[in-house]
Amino acid sequence: MLEKAGRPVTRRELSHEFGLDKGESDRRLKPLLLELIRQGRVVRNRRAAYGLARHMDLVPGRISAHADGFGFVIPDAGGGDLFVPPRQMRQVYHGDRVLAAVSGIDERGRKEGQIVEVIERCHEHIVGRFVAEGGVALVVPDDPKLIHDVLIPEAGDVAPGKIVVALLTRPPTIERGPVGEIVTVLGHADEPGMATRIAIYNHQLPDEFPDQVVHEAEAFGDALDPNVAGERTDLRATPLVTIDGPDARDFDDAVYAEASGDGHRLLVAIADVAEYVRPGRPLDDEARIRGTSTYFPDRVVPMLPETLSNGLCSLNPDVDRLVLVCEMKLDAKGKVVKSRFFEAVMRSAARLTYDQVRRMIEDGDSDLNERFGHVRASLDRLFEVHRLLARRRERRGAIDFDSDEVQFVFGADGRVEQIRRRTRHDAHRLIEECMIAANVEAAKTAEKVGLPTLFRVHDTPPPDKLEALEAFLSAHGLKIHWKQDPEPADLTRIQRAARGTPISPLVDAVLLRSLALAAYEPENRGHFGLALDAYAHFTSPIRRYPDLLLHRALKHHVRRAPKKRYPYSDKHMVELGRECSWLERRAEDAGREVDERLKCQYMQRHIGDEFDGVITGVTGFGVFVEIVELGVSGLVHVTSLPNDYYHFDPTGKVLAGERRGLRYRLADEVRIEVMAVSVDERKIDFRIAGEADESDDRSRAGGRKRRKTKTGGKRGGRGR
Repeated sequence: MLEKAGRPVTRRELSHEFGLDKGESDRRLKPLLLELIRQGRVVRNRRAAYGLARHMDLVPGRISAHADGFGFVIPDAGGGDLFVPPRQMRQVYHGDRVLAAVSGIDERGRKEGQIVEVIERCHEHIVGRFVAEGGVALVVPDDPKLIHDVLIPEAGDVAPGKIVVALLTRPPTIERGPVGEIVTVLGHADEPGMATRIAIYNHQLPDEFPDQVVHEAEAFGDALDPNVAGERTDLRATPLVTIDGPDARDFDDAVYAEASGDGHRLLVAIADVAEYVRPGRPLDDEARIRGTSTYFPDRVVPMLPETLSNGLCSLNPDVDRLVLVCEMKLDAKGKVVKSRFFEAVMRSAARLTYDQVRRMIEDGDSDLNERFGHVRASLDRLFEVHRLLARRRERRGAIDFDSDEVQFVFGADGRVEQIRRRTRHDAHRLIEECMIAANVEAAKTAEKVGLPTLFRVHDTPPPDKLEALEAFLSAHGLKIHWKQDPEPADLTRIQRAARGTPISPLVDAVLLRSLALAAYEPENRGHFGLALDAYAHFTSPIRRYPDLLLHRALKHHVRRAPKKRYPYSDKHMVELGRECSWLERRAEDAGREVDERLKCQYMQRHIGDEFDGVITGVTGFGVFVEIVELGVSGLVHVTSLPNDYYHFDPTGKVLAGERRGLRYRLADEVRIEVMAVSVDERKIDFRIAGEADESDDRSRAGGRKRRKTKTGGKRGGRGR
């Protein structure tokens, strides 16, 4: 109707055209218009008329804010971002969805945007530090991207310095800042568990399930419906096993392998979440809002209620569970020559950890081999399959970033007691290869049957990142093998050339930063990093909404249901892909924020200690150093370097001193001392240890004694 009108139309005019009275218009037409506005497809102008955004040359997108006050509009449809100057940013927060118009080109050649309308506010609550000075009370947001302090007209008896949650009663505008009221006092910033609580509010993570969602989940009970189980392939006698970390609570994948002719038969069984979470129901609405489970070091914010995620959908040992199975026939070289999907009921024969599997297979642990003897034959077969799939992965040139994860060990008081690296080994890679194989077959099947779903798309490196990568590689004498765009094998070749050298971890880090962000899209455009033509996420429907969507498509196909009854269109998938990609990044940002805060809290207890580190970044204002054993990074500011004039070479990434000839380069190993830590800003300051200038030497002439710490560093004379 709006398209036909050729101009903006009021709701009264639309109601007249549709023959609706006021009550019907409020009930039926108003919600449709509000939803179209939320989607950025329709704009309500100052005349209270509704027009099509595309005819107004408006760009719907999401705000990405910078701590320095400016920001960007990330268009929903992709393409170049719009630069938003500080004045325009005064009316929005990071994450808000807006309609923007291109207002010109700035001095750097960027398209500049003007915000025409805010169509969705991302932040209802702001968490931050309460400050009261000169009769003015404010909440200073904890997240540096939330650049507006919140005015609090009535603060009551809240003590300054406390971390609080403010409800926004008036959002920001160009003319004035936001206004709010304090609804929760969280406590002091360094209290146990505070890092996670702050991140949950900062990133607007839904922390509580609505009652109707909990009731729907609980209504399924804790046992299978025998009628549903009886209609499926019975795999309860097949010794499928789960292999996860020791602290895993939800098990959504199980594996089994056996000999088949001159090759192998591989089963990857995935929890059938789609059997319980149906489109249009409260459980599904809430899962879509969350998009993914968010994992923190001390807790999980799940996508589904624990009744399902840790109960009826989790493939716990010795209980019957519904699964969707990918069955693959592999030839002698590990190529998948045939695959199919089917619904089944299974009973996990064992809940294994990665380390248990390694000890059984590599170390021959007799106790474990006796305890899990009933699944040992399948484990041997799985390792054979892993070796074949790994060779195929290597031949196609997939990039392998085999980095160790950081693990936080908490003491009885809830504070971080230790940080250590969690090393990956072949048991991890076994599961990874099985999951990748199943994901590939799921993507191929979905593409073949033609039902709208989401693929996991990873594009080639963007030109600006590729230029920086080429400059780095040239500066370190690593040969570039591509003329225009690299292939995955080209980057893998770079990795291999650096293996065994001091710069190997740095090369991996720079390569990783050069890649595009992976996203969920309805169009299959392949996965660059894995060197695959088709890839989708199938194996984690308990914790990822795109996997659940793919399960629905596969089950629709398996059941031979008519395509016209499939609940999703291509347009649905475009919006769902945008939502899921955003929610995934939100969860990753929240997890990264907590990790950084916990590292800062831990390092506060090590001010004055010395550690070995590696330079991971060089700039004109200093060098970034990582303590590899802890995964902790900090800045050695140029003013903290031995007294000299320093000059920065951006091509070679070198900071060189004039007088003393000191040079600081990427990948150099250095000894650092922890100088200062700011938990609020999540920043750590280092200085180079043992390279003081003459004035520093004189100031230390009294001869401070240094003692070893239990971390292996040296303890200075400063207090903890």
